[in-house]
Amino acid sequence: MKAEAILFAGVAVFFACVTVPYGLYAEDPAGTSAVFIAFLMASLVAFFLGMQYRRRGRRPEDRKSGEIRERGGPLDFFPPRSAWPVTLAFGAATTATGIVFGLWLAVIGIGITGAAVAGFVFQYARARP
Repeated sequence: MKAEAILFAGVAVFFACVTVPYGLYAEDPAGTSAVFIAFLMASLVAFFLGMQYRRRGRRPEDRKSGEIRERGGPLDFFPPRSAWPVTLAFGAATTATGIVFGLWLAVIGIGITGAAVAGFVFQYARARP
């Protein structure tokens, strides 16, 4: 993941270099915000990939001598069923609708979204005796 982290860091540097002149010379605050947000998003992905590389080290596909059989076996845990993705989507849609139609609906949506995120996080948490 080191190559991917460097790639996204380069994209983030590009957007950072473009944001400053664009913000100074363009009279478009929406465009300046969009380029700055693109910089933040690329920085976030680069940071995530860099941290994954530090935790897990080199993958077999990162080495020239890597074999296909080294990548065999289970990759990670993926839950078979969960009601939380649908609940989270409903909460996000309710929040977005509430931003348009009224604060009271947005507050309800934020509550649903918060409950769904908590459900996602603690879905497989078990109490330890």
